[in-house]
Amino acid sequence: MTFLSVSAISQTCILDIGSKNVENITKTFQLNKEQIHSLDSLRTQLISERDLQENEVKKLLETHPQSTPDELLILAKKHKALEDSMFETTIIYDQKLISLFNAKQYQRYVLLCTSANRIPISRQEE
Repeated sequence: MTFLSVSAISQTCILDIGSKNVENITKTFQLNKEQIHSLDSLRTQLISERDLQENEVKKLLETHPQSTPDELLILAKKHKALEDSMFETTIIYDQKLISLFNAKQYQRYVLLCTSANRIPISRQEE
């Protein structure tokens, strides 16, 4: 069961509002001023949260014992859990923006995801 959820997460169609491609998102979906303001706010929140998560990864790598194969295996599992958490955070913030899309914007998003063989993020109900 875990394999299926991990596979589904890896196939999720993300916008990644925390990346440097914000201008492409704005143009592709023809965001209005209110949506752009929300995007900027969500992006700031995401970057702040991601910085905290990246610090957790750095701390893990600096402090976790790495002398034996067992210790390395435990480290790898903990690191993978943190990576998954970071990706889930990205999905959560993308979903917040996608939920602000009008019907036409969301339709365009779904079309782009489908053409990329990715699973679209559903909009949150208000």
